[in-house]
Amino acid sequence: MDADELLERYAKGERNFKNQDLRGIDLQGAELSGINLSETNLYGADLSGANLTKAILYNTNLERSSLIDTTFIQGNLQYANLNWADLTEANLSLSDLIHAQLFNAELENATLTKVNLSQANLTGANLSKANLKDANLSSANLSLAYLYEADLSRVYLNKANLTNACVQGADLTLANLSEAIFQNTQLQRCKLQKSNLYKANLSGINLNGIDFKAANLSEVNLQKACLIGANLERAILTWTNLIGANLNGANLKSANLINARTYNCSFQNADLSDAIMPDGEIYQPKYYDEKVAKQQANDKHKVIRTEEVTAALGKCNQAIVASGQMIFVAGQIAIDPRVGTIVYTDDVAKQTEQVMAHIKSILAAAGASLENVVKTTVYLADMNDFAAMNAVYSKYFDDAIAPARVCVQVSRLPKDVLVEIDCIAVI
Repeated sequence: MDADELLERYAKGERNFKNQDLRGIDLQGAELSGINLSETNLYGADLSGANLTKAILYNTNLERSSLIDTTFIQGNLQYANLNWADLTEANLSLSDLIHAQLFNAELENATLTKVNLSQANLTGANLSKANLKDANLSSANLSLAYLYEADLSRVYLNKANLTNACVQGADLTLANLSEAIFQNTQLQRCKLQKSNLYKANLSGINLNGIDFKAANLSEVNLQKACLIGANLERAILTWTNLIGANLNGANLKSANLINARTYNCSFQNADLSDAIMPDGEIYQPKYYDEKVAKQQANDKHKVIRTEEVTAALGKCNQAIVASGQMIFVAGQIAIDPRVGTIVYTDDVAKQTEQVMAHIKSILAAAGASLENVVKTTVYLADMNDFAAMNAVYSKYFDDAIAPARVCVQVSRLPKDVLVEIDCIAVI
């Protein structure tokens, strides 16, 4: 049967074209709504721009067919073979594609709202910027699929296989991803607000900056996952495996971490305000108040001054009487911790800035600040650099409680830096 015969018979009211051999047929832009092409062979056919609304394509072979901008609204494509088919900008909304084969299919910008793709094979399919809102992809195979910036809001992806898939920038708001498989999945910049990931495996995944606001992550495996800067505000993390996870800078306000496993988990600079901790206690952050810090420092160390001895040179005091717990900070040099190399090799002022930044970070990790420092030792490779070093150093300490200081020139410093500083603090 050729295209002219099919269209002539269709125009006369015939709709049943089951089990036909229509390989390579050209039906571009044809009006074929309600047609029955079940088990028909349409391998390599061109149906671009055709209207197949409510068409029956059960177990139909559409492999390598051109279906660009084709309309399949409310179509029956159960078990259809769409491997390598081009469905760019096609409209498949409300269609049934259960068990359909879409291996390496092209679905960029396609409309798939409320489509049923349960147990479908979408391995390697391109769904970039496709609209899959409210779609059912339960137990679907999406391994190696490309879902860049796709709309997956309110989609069902429970038990779906997303191994090695690219889902970057996709909107998964209110999506159901319970027990989904995420091995090597790219999920950066995804929106997963209020999504359900119950018992999903996200171990070792890069989730930098991901938005999990109010998401259900109960019993999720996040072991060694990277969640730097992630938004987990009001997220449910009960019984979640966070062993070795990196949550530096993450937002965990009001998150529920009851019974979560947090061994060796990093929370540096994370916001845990009002979060329920693993033991059930509500976390209350200690806010830094500069005036309070200065007063506490004054209470714990007393400045000693006497006119019988020459005043100390630079931003320091002759002596400090201190009480409390002592923090001994090792000598710091101007090294970039990310790459392990020395910075500003010819600039003592910039090296001093880097050194003081390291000292501040170490003190903060110990629950202290520069206000708590009572003694410093400065090592210079050249005493002629004293003025430049001191100009920077002086910016970090208050005159009233500046620490006692020793400054010496040495023959050589580690990695040939120009300055090294250590300190003692008391809290």
